[in-house]
Amino acid sequence: MPDGLPTETLDPRIKQQMLRCLLKANLPSFIRKSFHTVNPGQAYHHNWHIEAIAWALQCCYEGKTKRLLITLPPRNLKSISASVAFPAWVLGHDPRRRIICASYANELTVKHARDFRAVVASDWYRELFPGTRAGKDAELEFVTTKVGYRYGTSVGGTLTGRGGSLIIIDDPLKPEEALSKAARERVRQWYDGTLYSRLDSKKDDVIVLIMQRLHLDDLAGHVLEKETWEHLNLPAVAHGPERIQIGPNRFHCRDAGDLLHPEREPESVLQEAKKNLGSYHYEAQYQQT
Repeated sequence: MPDGLPTETLDPRIKQQMLRCLLKANLPSFIRKSFHTVNPGQAYHHNWHIEAIAWALQCCYEGKTKRLLITLPPRNLKSISASVAFPAWVLGHDPRRRIICASYANELTVKHARDFRAVVASDWYRELFPGTRAGKDAELEFVTTKVGYRYGTSVGGTLTGRGGSLIIIDDPLKPEEALSKAARERVRQWYDGTLYSRLDSKKDDVIVLIMQRLHLDDLAGHVLEKETWEHLNLPAVAHGPERIQIGPNRFHCRDAGDLLHPEREPESVLQEAKKNLGSYHYEAQYQQT
């Protein structure tokens, strides 16, 4: 519940109704609830960057943003937010929405699809969104009774006959393949020749690309050269002063040197990552440079 609300004096039924309203309207709260569903027993560490990601995604849902690029270090709830919770939240509000989710490997695509299905099959989700029900529930495809869907594929996979109004690309390239020109070219060709053409409307529909930077010529660099994208860049250590929107009329300010999530990754952890990865890979994956 929001801070300062005297919930201990409220009727339990009213408290439950307030929680449902919060989950339905507030994507960061929905992400947190989804995290606990797919990671039972694990601690959730909230941070402002989750609110920034959620706000950027919500702007896509509302049609304010058509092309969104989010770059951030690994292990910062990127996939839970964008590939699991967000599609579930969108289909809850609009069970006719057609969503395609892509990741670099089939096993990762399967995991994201499995986590998504765990959320939409949960009791709390079914109570929150009673109009969103499964008409078909396969390993990589969840189709609602209103014929909307979330369809999962791996980068390089075929999408014959598939279309979508929301395409989410989550880590399109393996870090170990980043220095391979051929691997980078395969991803770019798949995006240009296969995925981009799957939009129902290139003018009105949405593409979300969320990833860690791996190379100057990775997919993030490629799309930024082709179109105008809204870019939410979240380095592990701030390069300079930043003012990042995290909600309606709400902003988080960073100064140079501020850590992204000091509770989870203090400076000692980042220094260890830099030592293990080497400067080149650390600057790309953690600093997005």
